Amino acid sequence: MTYKSPLLSRPGAVEGGGEDSGVAAHYGEPLREQRALAAGTAVVDLSYRGVVTVAGPDRLSWLNTLSSQQVTNLQPGTSSELLLLTIQGRIEFDARVVDDGETTWLLVEAAEAAPLAEWLTKMKFMLRVEVADVSADWAVVGSTKAVDAWSGRLVWEDPWPHIGAGGYSYSLVSEDSHPGLERPWFEYLIPAAELESAVEGMALAGSMAADALRIAAWRPRFGAETDEKTIPHELDLLRTSVHLAKGCYKGQETIARVHNLGHPPRRLVFLQLDGSQHTLPAAGSSVFAGERKVGTLTSVAQHFEMGPVGLALIKRSVDPGEVLTVLDGDEPYPAAQEVIVAPDAGQVVGRQTGFLKGPHR
Repeated sequence: MTYKSPLLSRPGAVEGGGEDSGVAAHYGEPLREQRALAAGTAVVDLSYRGVVTVAGPDRLSWLNTLSSQQVTNLQPGTSSELLLLTIQGRIEFDARVVDDGETTWLLVEAAEAAPLAEWLTKMKFMLRVEVADVSADWAVVGSTKAVDAWSGRLVWEDPWPHIGAGGYSYSLVSEDSHPGLERPWFEYLIPAAELESAVEGMALAGSMAADALRIAAWRPRFGAETDEKTIPHELDLLRTSVHLAKGCYKGQETIARVHNLGHPPRRLVFLQLDGSQHTLPAAGSSVFAGERKVGTLTSVAQHFEMGPVGLALIKRSVDPGEVLTVLDGDEPYPAAQEVIVAPDAGQVVGRQTGFLKGPHR
């Protein structure tokens, strides 16, 4: 069945589309809602999200062997992020991770939940783990501040943009000046049956507001910034979701090889779009440098302070100083690019743990 949030019954609610189907895109005042969400005075309904649980005494060591992240000793209440990769190092699943001491909770995009649960079940073998897709039983609600009324509830706190242990930044921007610091992010797990009562009396923002803040924070999203060829380096995901010094896992050879070479084939950029058209190009529109197509617009939004902004995945060889054009049908949108992933990873500002860049010693 197609999911429909009970909060769509709220006055002014307009349902989102695509990845945000089933919840409100906005409640009638998108920019006001975005300001409130940024200020921490509103929360956003993300109840369409997928939730997969892994229980059992072997759960963390098992997930550690399968994924890009070091989670063997993940402490209860501590948040992390992990990737499950193909043998070629391409992103297959991207999961937000929090453990409560007995169960590991994986928060994913709606389209990931069923295939992730199925894949994990196939990988159980004789280990003491139990996998379940509990998306129908749990709702996710987002906020830019910790919600005092929900202090006893399980919450995932986005590690972005901090560089985790064993992580590495592909950005020219230092960690303490990264725009992602302006967007702290919390995702609360609430029983689906309690969603309406849990948010009673709280101001609501739509998914458009959450996505605009995400884009401004340079935070990639599975299904938007990813395609069948995406590797983590292209999106600067080594900073939060890859541990470069952990043991073997599927896709590790690609992670190490590209990291040593320092040249992912594509790079994520932030775009400041020309707002004179009073419209936004559609995500999926082509990005051009002169007459040459160099990439794709992956996300786009109207930001309450910066105006029209977007994320795009473009060829590494594109000059960082070149003005780009997003072409939606016959409508051109000039766009200034801001580097997120450096064209030459040898220039980046970051931290490594137990991993030598360049030839192994």
